[in-house]
Amino acid sequence: MEVTATLRYARITPRKMRLVGDLCKGLPVEKAHQQLDFCQKKGGKLLAVLLDSAIANAKEKGGVDLDNLYVKRVTVDDGPILKRFMPRAMGRATKIKKKMSHVTVVLDEAR
Repeated sequence: MEVTATLRYARITPRKMRLVGDLCKGLPVEKAHQQLDFCQKKGGKLLAVLLDSAIANAKEKGGVDLDNLYVKRVTVDDGPILKRFMPRAMGRATKIKKKMSHVTVVLDEAR
């Protein structure tokens, strides 16, 4: 039985978030949480909170053995882009793209 949790509009680029998401893919929930706790990237903290949310969703759903849960999938999609301008020399300006991510974590029971 699959359980999901989503994080939308996270202010981190999808490329950076995918690096952290690949760390915990396929691991049991306890080991995945340990990996994320000791990860020194911003995405580690965000993904740890999302993993806690997915575990809470599994508890609420019922009928799921929490000891056998593992991270089945971590999907990181592009969110909207905030477009800003930064002043440069001689009256010019350059574009700054502040990217966002939509993250989905899917937990499943090990057989």
